[in-house]
Amino acid sequence: MGSKNCNRFSWGDAAFLYLEREGTPLNVASVFVFEGKLALQDCIDLVEKKLPLLPRYQQRVSAPPYNLGLPTWEYSPHFDIHDHIREVKLKSGTEAELKRVAGAVLSPVMDRRRPLWDLTLLQGLKGGNTGLVARIHHCLADGIAGIGLMNVLLDSTPVPSAARDRSRRVSKQPQRDSGAVLLESLAESYSEFLNKLLTTQAEVLKLAQDVISRNGTQPFGDLAAILPEMTAPAERLPFNKVCRGPQKFAWTRFPMAGMKAIRERCGGKFNDVVLTIVTSAFRKYAEAQKVKTANRLLRLVVPVNARGDGDTRELGNRISFIPVPVPLDIRDPRKLLANVSGRTQLIKSTRIAEFVGLMATVLGAIPASIQALIGPIASQLPLSVCNSICTNVPGPQEPVFLLGHKMLSWYPYVPIGGEMGINCAIITYNGYAHIGFTGDVYAAPDLERIEHFANESFAELCAAAGVTMERTPRRKHATRQRAKTATKDLSRPKVLISESEESQPIALAAIA
Repeated sequence: MGSKNCNRFSWGDAAFLYLEREGTPLNVASVFVFEGKLALQDCIDLVEKKLPLLPRYQQRVSAPPYNLGLPTWEYSPHFDIHDHIREVKLKSGTEAELKRVAGAVLSPVMDRRRPLWDLTLLQGLKGGNTGLVARIHHCLADGIAGIGLMNVLLDSTPVPSAARDRSRRVSKQPQRDSGAVLLESLAESYSEFLNKLLTTQAEVLKLAQDVISRNGTQPFGDLAAILPEMTAPAERLPFNKVCRGPQKFAWTRFPMAGMKAIRERCGGKFNDVVLTIVTSAFRKYAEAQKVKTANRLLRLVVPVNARGDGDTRELGNRISFIPVPVPLDIRDPRKLLANVSGRTQLIKSTRIAEFVGLMATVLGAIPASIQALIGPIASQLPLSVCNSICTNVPGPQEPVFLLGHKMLSWYPYVPIGGEMGINCAIITYNGYAHIGFTGDVYAAPDLERIEHFANESFAELCAAAGVTMERTPRRKHATRQRAKTATKDLSRPKVLISESEESQPIALAAIA
């Protein structure tokens, strides 16, 4: 691709524009809690100094005439940092209010006449801390790339890193002749269509050769064993309704020490433990609404990072997906974990993610004008592909700081749409797995119940694995107590949960 097209959207990025409609904003976001009070002007000054490292965040979407061709990024001629950073004063400062306000901040569709990101400081949290909602349109970044943005703003020590003195000055771009733009879009649309067809053919051959050369025909036999479960329409659960908006946001968090102890005792990967907890929570949610779960499957779609080197600085969407059908009627936590682990291992061995990526390439061959036309309609059609999306993004495992203020928690937000009325995202940070549940008010008015059921499911899995959860009144006692318990009973790992203000209990308050 020539340099003149370096700012052109990929098909995957453009799809998130085409599918968006009022009521279902397609943004990735996070809700943070920082120690102490963050001043609005200090945050504005910091971001303004960091903007030279984030040129895309000064650019807006430029759609070609009649959507002939893919959109491009262009510098916003009237960029104003104050349009993107604001603050809200909380009334009571409770966690329940924090969740409600975060949901209200995340519900509107962003103005496409401006760069598609914003930050909202939430002042007045109890304990004197500050909340921050960071929102980025999905066409700009996926979850991995969103981590890259925070890496630019955050520091690994309380001492802020040096930044440039002023942001990049953008000269006003000359107005191009509309006829020339139309002709260029027609030519590029035709060229893009041909390139997609050739790319699809090449990728089909490459994938077939690669699968056969590495594994012979065995993957196809394994795939045939689970293919009926993966291709049959997903059975709707109570939250599988067309999303209308607005959005709600709920969260909880679990200690990584507990997750690790479960893995060591029961086997599987970290993702398997997460999927087990989520599956159990959805089963409880369905049964609470009198839905029978016998002989039923929960189909979760798990995004897979397609960046070969895992570079978080690469913007845009570089992801594929794997569908994971899990039985809903397995009540024994250890048996459920074993089932999830076996299924995910089998699905990975059959290289479903590569097949899904190939299907995305095929869809990308559809002309952009048609994609833009059918996108808002498709987002309201009954969706039978899956029940929910569950994404996991690794974050920093040591404390990070914003303007010298320590980050206490980091809750990820993943968009919802179609008939997926609840989706979830997990990010690991500083010894905790933070889980965020996004819900549509119409499809899941009682989203807080999922949060409660996730806490229950984690506790049940710990008990089944022989992992004892202990609480200590203060953080300073944790090290001494850990040393004592380590010699008491090596057969039952104990996970300490601090109840200090700095590290809140994992069973967080539900939305009021």
